[in-house]
Amino acid sequence: MISNAQLTPVLPVVDVSRATGFYRDRLGLKDAGEDPGGNHLMQTESGATIALMTAEEGVQSAHTMLTFEVQDITNEIRELESRGVGFYDYDLPDLKATDHVAVMGAEKAAWFADTEGNILCLHELIGDMSS
Repeated sequence: MISNAQLTPVLPVVDVSRATGFYRDRLGLKDAGEDPGGNHLMQTESGATIALMTAEEGVQSAHTMLTFEVQDITNEIRELESRGVGFYDYDLPDLKATDHVAVMGAEKAAWFADTEGNILCLHELIGDMSS
């Protein structure tokens, strides 16, 4: 049943080699090689998979493509910055980031982009989600 299916987000990338290096070297994901359809797979230590699909420049979304749930967003930001990842500091009427982090209800979030322009997010749950 689909409700039991494993999910694999497919991210459009212009340069698969460059994107693979970013996800491997900057984010620390495992290079899992190509799938039968020709997408390049990257995996987290927990087993989640991201597929990198060759696409033309400009097909990347201006919205968050995927988010990584982390236990300590501040430490994750520091670690990723030490690997050369840059974070966005939004200052919008409905979204304000301080030191890269925005608090939204029961979570904190911080955004960055991969080498291909895909918007990625870190998020940390900070409150009781059941209330």
